[in-house]
Amino acid sequence: MKFLHLIIPALFLIFGCSSTKNVEKNINTGNFNQAITDALNKLRKNKDKNPELVYLLQNAYNKANERDLNQIELLKLQNNSANTPQILETYRALDSRQNAVKAVLPLYANGKEVLFRTSNYNTEIANYKNEASAYIYDEAQNLLNSPNKLDARSAYNEFEYIEGINPNYRDVRNLMTQAYYKGTDYVLVSIENQSNQVIPRRLEDFLLDFNTYGLDKFWTVFHSEREKNRNYDYAMSLQLAQINISPEQLREKEFVREREIKDGWQYKLDRNGNVMKDSLGNDIKIDKFVTVRATVLQIGQFKTSEVIGVVAFKDLAAKKLLDRFPIKSQFTFENYFASYRGDKRALLPEDVNLINNPRVPFPPNEQMVFDCGEDLKQQLKRIIRSYKFQ
Repeated sequence: MKFLHLIIPALFLIFGCSSTKNVEKNINTGNFNQAITDALNKLRKNKDKNPELVYLLQNAYNKANERDLNQIELLKLQNNSANTPQILETYRALDSRQNAVKAVLPLYANGKEVLFRTSNYNTEIANYKNEASAYIYDEAQNLLNSPNKLDARSAYNEFEYIEGINPNYRDVRNLMTQAYYKGTDYVLVSIENQSNQVIPRRLEDFLLDFNTYGLDKFWTVFHSEREKNRNYDYAMSLQLAQINISPEQLREKEFVREREIKDGWQYKLDRNGNVMKDSLGNDIKIDKFVTVRATVLQIGQFKTSEVIGVVAFKDLAAKKLLDRFPIKSQFTFENYFASYRGDKRALLPEDVNLINNPRVPFPPNEQMVFDCGEDLKQQLKRIIRSYKFQ
């Protein structure tokens, strides 16, 4: 116990020194914000027992503020409206930093309060929100006027930024909608049956129901039915080349079960054939065992279906094939049942389960093809999620 009393404070001292050294290292390398974050995390847990960390926080805080204010002054001197977003974000960083520090104040070191200089940046933030919004608005409109989809997406991001710092600024929400529609890739999806086999209609509906795919592709919209007046950028076709269905099969397997089981009792006899007695003079009875046998005929029902094809992506404007991905799915129907001859007591529990399991009708071919659908859908989902049109 004495050893524990010595080691635990030593561990706290080691960890405390380690965190202090990390903060000091970040300050020395100019990584002031990380130094502030590390110091605050430590001080939130215990702000009364590490005066060195308090002074390091003050040092990092002052240096970070000085650097940001100098940068703002330089950007203002350049008198370039393109600098307004950076000026705004720097003021917001100053405000956020001092609010984080305020949350742990007051802080003391060696019995004295350590002071942190704060300022009110509300006016500067409000003014530069408007100036930055105006500049970004004009830039985003220029991007939106471009015929390039990627420019439209950049415009959307710029308008979204304005909405975040200056909600409902001018007609930004309407322009965001325009930018989204202009930047979106529209993909027409179809299934091409090249197999000379009938595809169940419900399988087509199942595969083309993109609401169930759980896709998170913000800039890509898939349509299984062509919309009027919609210009589609790409086509994705699931081309089913082969549909193979095996014959219905029955496979038989016969085996013998043999067990020794208890079958009543009998008197215990001595070597002379006399019934033996226990210490109280009673006849001794012992279990009687017999060997029982049964022959089990296990029958398995089997039928398989296989769908083979490719997923093809085409650029409709350029009228060219972009990519092809092979796709293959297999489904196996199997059912086991059994019958037996002989003594039922020889059967194992799994034999009894098979005997109680009935023979069932084989699924029709249409159902077998449909049962490949879930696996096909999962493969299709993986291909779509990983594929990038541009």
